[in-house]
Amino acid sequence: MDDYISVQTAAKKWKVTPRWVNDYCNNGRIPGAKRWEGKKDWLIPKNTKKPVDARTKTAKAKSGEAKPFLKWAGGKGQLLTEIGKYYPFAEKKHIKKYAEPFVGGGAVLFDVLNKHTVDEVYISDINAELINTYITIRDNSDELISRLKTMESDYLAKDADARKKAYLEARARFNALKRDGIRDAEAATLMIFLNRTCFNGLYRVNKAGDYNVPMGAYKNPQICNEDNLLNVSKKLQNANIICGDYKDSASFIDDKTFVYFDPPYRPLTKTANFTSYTEHLFDDSKQLELANFVQDLDNKGALIVISNSDPKNTDENDNFFDDAYSKQNIRRVAANRMINRNSDARGKINELLITNF
Repeated sequence: MDDYISVQTAAKKWKVTPRWVNDYCNNGRIPGAKRWEGKKDWLIPKNTKKPVDARTKTAKAKSGEAKPFLKWAGGKGQLLTEIGKYYPFAEKKHIKKYAEPFVGGGAVLFDVLNKHTVDEVYISDINAELINTYITIRDNSDELISRLKTMESDYLAKDADARKKAYLEARARFNALKRDGIRDAEAATLMIFLNRTCFNGLYRVNKAGDYNVPMGAYKNPQICNEDNLLNVSKKLQNANIICGDYKDSASFIDDKTFVYFDPPYRPLTKTANFTSYTEHLFDDSKQLELANFVQDLDNKGALIVISNSDPKNTDENDNFFDDAYSKQNIRRVAANRMINRNSDARGKINELLITNF
């Protein structure tokens, strides 16, 4: 055995964690690595050089662009072209900051960061598990990727019944961590795993605050998109990532800031609110509070875009947002309804883009 070293010795030599060395071995990236006889531990050929790791691979990613790492109800991927028409950075040279207080899946965030260089970024959300995942990707992407690779490999090797059991166990563990207020790399790993394997990529909680979405029927889900996670990590390095109410952004936003608000949409019908994003509902009174907050930021000189549902889809006489944002500009744009219980109700509807410039 003199020609081999242990995982722990290799980890110390290469200045990585033992988990990372095991990941190299499990993915066949160390030629000649073998198991200890009768044990699960790996043996590493003594003179093996450290494989090129994930951090070096960042430069090899096809474009370096970051995409949303979660599927997210209400994601703005299909409206990016319309929203992007309002990005002010090229024409308004004094706009150097970006804020997105309802960050969700981050489609607009990453579109902005892919296309423009900004001095400061502020993102926030009241979903603590979501924010923990953003922070983990920014600060601890190596461990997150290693954990996700292991979960992906184990999950894809299982049959349908075993996958369902694994999903339910992961969901139960996620909820246990959630109830205990534990937000770490394990919680972030479970967040991404559940999102990539659940029904329709939903994030829904019950009245007790437990995540309760059933498993989806995906044959070969991509659970770990390593290149994208690394690109996301790079884009987030200088971002202020906050778990909190959107109003907390007031201290960051000034006349040098472009702000995008994507709050929970106002339901088009009384039965349309099929999912609870968190334990807290965003009712009409909350929508009006946001409109008042937007006006305060307008008075500061910030440039602002807000998206929301258009109540006129179902009631031509419903002027809720026309009244609430009477001092702003309201534009109606066509969008596909991406998630609905009734497949017959999926199709083109109007959404609102509200701006102060």
